[in-house]
Amino acid sequence: MENTAFNIEYKPRTGSEAMCEALLDEGVEYLFGYPGGAIMPFYDALPDYPLKHVLVRHEQAAAHAADGYARATGEVGVCVATSGPGATNIVTGLATAQMDSVPLVAITGQVGRPALGKDSFQETNVMGMTLPFTKHSFLVEDPDELYPTMRRAFEIARSGRPGPVLVDVPKDVQFAACNDNGYRRLREAPQPPAGPALEAAAALLKKAKRPLILAGHGVILSGAEKELRLLAERTGTPVVPTLLGISAFPDDHPLNIGWPGMHGAASVNRAIDKSDLLFAVGMRFDDRITGAVDKFAPNARIVHIDVDPSELGKVIRPTVGIAADAKLALRGILGHFEETEDVEGCAEWREEISRTQEPEKRTEEAARGEYGPIRIMDAIKAAAGEEVRLVTDVGQHQMWAAKFFEFTKHNSHISLGTMGFSLPAAMGVAFAYPDEPVWVVAGDGGFQMNIQELATIRDFGLNIKVAILNNGYLGMVRQWQQFFHNRRYSETPISGPRYEEMAAAYGLSGRTVREGDDVEATVKWAQEQPGCTILDFHIDPEANVFPMIPSGMSVNEMIEETGAAYGGA
Repeated sequence: MENTAFNIEYKPRTGSEAMCEALLDEGVEYLFGYPGGAIMPFYDALPDYPLKHVLVRHEQAAAHAADGYARATGEVGVCVATSGPGATNIVTGLATAQMDSVPLVAITGQVGRPALGKDSFQETNVMGMTLPFTKHSFLVEDPDELYPTMRRAFEIARSGRPGPVLVDVPKDVQFAACNDNGYRRLREAPQPPAGPALEAAAALLKKAKRPLILAGHGVILSGAEKELRLLAERTGTPVVPTLLGISAFPDDHPLNIGWPGMHGAASVNRAIDKSDLLFAVGMRFDDRITGAVDKFAPNARIVHIDVDPSELGKVIRPTVGIAADAKLALRGILGHFEETEDVEGCAEWREEISRTQEPEKRTEEAARGEYGPIRIMDAIKAAAGEEVRLVTDVGQHQMWAAKFFEFTKHNSHISLGTMGFSLPAAMGVAFAYPDEPVWVVAGDGGFQMNIQELATIRDFGLNIKVAILNNGYLGMVRQWQQFFHNRRYSETPISGPRYEEMAAAYGLSGRTVREGDDVEATVKWAQEQPGCTILDFHIDPEANVFPMIPSGMSVNEMIEETGAAYGGA
């Protein structure tokens, strides 16, 4: 949207001023970055514009914070870095956003045009380096193209399947005089999907006896939660959110049967194996869900809806493939069903699934009062309430949070597959929603990867609470070594600081928690403290996540061990 908040007429005189105006005209409020020589002209212009810059302590954190902001708001996140090592440090964040379809614009400084291609100080081919990890990368060498290129970057980032876009700007272009040569919007309203495909998808759903709706991250990106819920309720179809689809459909809804895959619920994996229709919306059939593709859902027809046509048939060949925005597609399909709930639809199928869930529920309930991940997750939810947003990165803690934390608020689960993501991403979430509780659940390995951002959190007074599930290992790798490498724990034991003392060193609050301590009282204390609080939960070093699907096996070939996932210390 155009900037209307300030009665100032901006007439760009330099490239840096054009960049700032483009950010304002795109409605940007926050940008996360770290200055350096090649981006210095931009930082020189920045104080003259009503943009809020967050100084991180590492460029990777800038990308992750922008990512967290984008996931929480649905808007384009913005990060800034200088040339060379500054730019290379954001690559992990760009790849993360690309894999999870998160709209980002990354701005990097570059050596001046006369120095390009001469191995100049901190010169790196940022455009070439980032092409595999972005929707598009620009190197802007014409000052008059800077403003329209910046605007175009935002359009590309948010259109279709969202993703990151990089704009690399030589230092002399930032200094150069430039003209605003106009900008033509590229964005077009998404087109409704073809009627025959929608009719065919609806017909398959009507005929199915054992259907499942697989709800992916695309449901959240499209804002299709209402349509998903209506479709599930009108047809009585059980809903299976993917890991990134968690919080697209409330955990406490009776049709939500849990999430699938390598560490998902065994009952859900068995339901997929027995299903006769998988109605997949906004998901990519990741290998962590499918296991062995040739054995995946052998009796099921597939309806696959995704905004990216390249996803259709990439992993699983669909019976009906619909390349469309999830919201528009689901609206079209809903037109083929009555506007009343079908309480009888799939009743026998739901009852069968419910029976298979009983052993899991008994095991979980038996462990609920014990010291360990379930009790910790319950305590956080009780203390933080329904409005809490939970941020994790990757590992055992991620699986425990996804399995045992009850996500009832829309888009309240922020997670992905990159260690070190959770703390800086939570900063982005906290800036987006300063009045809502934000919790980080992290492992002791991943937390140390961007631990320096505690200084950023302190400086801005962010109300972020941190629960470290500290088992003294790189837990998920150790678990694989236990099962497949004869407990040869090669380079997985990991040490760390005394987090309570470290919190104090940063001017924050912290406590250490062990078996026998009052978990609920400690979490409540943390929730009530102003600012950031760190809780160091020492848990069983060999606690495992179950079930577990070994590589190359199907979703019906799981390692299970009753009760062993819920250990304390």
